[in-house]
Amino acid sequence: MKTDKAPSKNKTLVTKLLFAVVGMFAFGFALVPLYDVICDITGLNGNTNNLAAQAEAGEIIDETREVTVQFIARENGGMAWGFSPSATQVRVKPGEVNMISYKVTNNTDQVMVGQAIPSVAPNAAAGHLNKVECFCFEEQVLQPGESADMPLRFFVDPALPADISKLTLSYTLYDITEKSSKLKAVAAR
Repeated sequence: MKTDKAPSKNKTLVTKLLFAVVGMFAFGFALVPLYDVICDITGLNGNTNNLAAQAEAGEIIDETREVTVQFIARENGGMAWGFSPSATQVRVKPGEVNMISYKVTNNTDQVMVGQAIPSVAPNAAAGHLNKVECFCFEEQVLQPGESADMPLRFFVDPALPADISKLTLSYTLYDITEKSSKLKAVAAR
């Protein structure tokens, strides 16, 4: 007599698949807090953990030291905007919140959207330059001929290695008009 084990195998397979679905669903929920932890640790996505709050309160200023921060602005090829910092360099105390601005002008006859991408040199200092408020966090939409002053509030982490006395913050401005979600939202109105 032949016994059919197919229903038993199917039941086992369905049970395994259900556990896999529940596991994937749980993993999807776990990704959000995991992402937040990674951003807090690395400073990605503009997160500067609670150092920003301490700097705003003036709790972490290192009065014994000064650091020079240089500012550079570049337009990527094909970007027809004027783009420059209000100061080419400033002397700051680590932990002290400072503010400068970048002036930008759309020199074209059409609406354009720009996005500034920062880089910090030397590389060892990159994790120690914290932006509290930055125009680089968002797309910038400018009408033809329009100019704007874009603020940058930052501080240098007091944990900056002692052998680093000069940082360079460089922004490259890219034309993202065709890819911009802001421009598409404005056009849809």
